[in-house]
Amino acid sequence: MNVAKSGYRVFSANSSVACTELAKKITERLGVELGKSVVFQESNRETRVDVKESVRGQTIFIIQTIPRDVNTAIMELLVMAYALKTSCAKNIIGVIPYFPYSKQCKMRKRGSIVCKLLASMLAKAGLTHIITMDLHQKEIQGFFSFPVDNLRASPFLIQYIQEEIPDYRNAIIVAKSPAAAKRAQSFAERLRLGLAVIHGEAQCAESDMADGRHSPPCVRNTTGHTGLELPIMMAKEKPPITVVGDVGGRIAIIVDDIIDDVGDFVAAAEILKERGAYRIYIMATHGLLSADAPRLIEESPINVVVVTNTVPHEVQKLQCPKIKTVDVSMILAEAIRRIHNGESMAYLFRNITVDD
Repeated sequence: MNVAKSGYRVFSANSSVACTELAKKITERLGVELGKSVVFQESNRETRVDVKESVRGQTIFIIQTIPRDVNTAIMELLVMAYALKTSCAKNIIGVIPYFPYSKQCKMRKRGSIVCKLLASMLAKAGLTHIITMDLHQKEIQGFFSFPVDNLRASPFLIQYIQEEIPDYRNAIIVAKSPAAAKRAQSFAERLRLGLAVIHGEAQCAESDMADGRHSPPCVRNTTGHTGLELPIMMAKEKPPITVVGDVGGRIAIIVDDIIDDVGDFVAAAEILKERGAYRIYIMATHGLLSADAPRLIEESPINVVVVTNTVPHEVQKLQCPKIKTVDVSMILAEAIRRIHNGESMAYLFRNITVDD
């Protein structure tokens, strides 16, 4: 393909060579060359981006995978988007398979919705569209002032189950918490398998004694009332661990969107092993696998961890051979092609439900 006449170019915003592997796979599928640019860190850790070719009047796709250094990756994306904007690019579309800070999408006590802040920063930097995959909460799309295409990895993970697990008909889909039940139910219905839910793993929130509960009592008014009297809320207590569903003598497949701190997954695997599951798989879209996750997985009853290549994890695979990778560059490349040609994206969402 003649890239100059195609009217669009594909750039990678990663300064790390290991993080550009997904970008190379996408451009190979599209039949285009990766745009010429240099992204690097100054000696004082400032991010610098030099675009080595003209982008005036063209549609630009920026592929940004998120390595362990999340904040550096965000700055690289922001600086490159702003550099392309000031170079008179027509449209700037971010291809961010794993959207960072997606877990911080709800208001916490004395906190903030960081995901909304990041969405505003990307819009200010010049992005006009985003392609991502399996947002932690689908409502995150409402934080953006421009279109968001939230692709799904479930077809690729389901295909892995059907092709790589010979006796998958004897499997049961497991949600490690009630919050993950909808995603697990979607997998179970597509594979026509049973469903189990682990209940009782959620940790209780620590009480905060500095919330005003010990303030001096209010002064009685003329009517004799002491003001607003709130009903007493019962404190949360961790319930006993329960597995709803029969996993005895079956393959247990735990599904989730993100696997980062693997402590919950290891605890769930131990419970399933006690209940009689003879083989345990974990299927997740984004394999962050931070800290000592590879070691914990290697020492656990987990047999296989399957994640996609939305996040680079080559180092973790060297540390733990149980980690397997599913390539999703095909759907990302097809999304880029369809957006550039003005084609409908509905084909990429066929048979996709709200719970996927």
